[in-house]
Amino acid sequence: MEVTSTAMAGTLESSDCQVTVEPGTGIDLSIESSVINQYGKAIKKTILETLERLEVKDAKVTVVDKGALDCTLKARVEGAVFRASGYTEDAICAGKKLPWGGAIQ
Repeated sequence: MEVTSTAMAGTLESSDCQVTVEPGTGIDLSIESSVINQYGKAIKKTILETLERLEVKDAKVTVVDKGALDCTLKARVEGAVFRASGYTEDAICAGKKLPWGGAIQ
């Protein structure tokens, strides 16, 4: 999936995370987390696996984590990537379809 614009998903509330995705070269990942010392490797792994599953090759990804679970991290990364790739409500209404059953798992 090609990231063509900047998009964000999530909040800075407790147990959530805010993910910003922008066009870039390669995967440039920045993580800020209140639990980075305990779960930093797992957070990074979850984010990178989600980007790989969505076939994102070039993007700058910034994550501000406030203790989000893996399922929340995945959902926020997916949401930001889809928005940054042009899958907005208007585009979907105009016929651009989400890849249900494919990239989204």
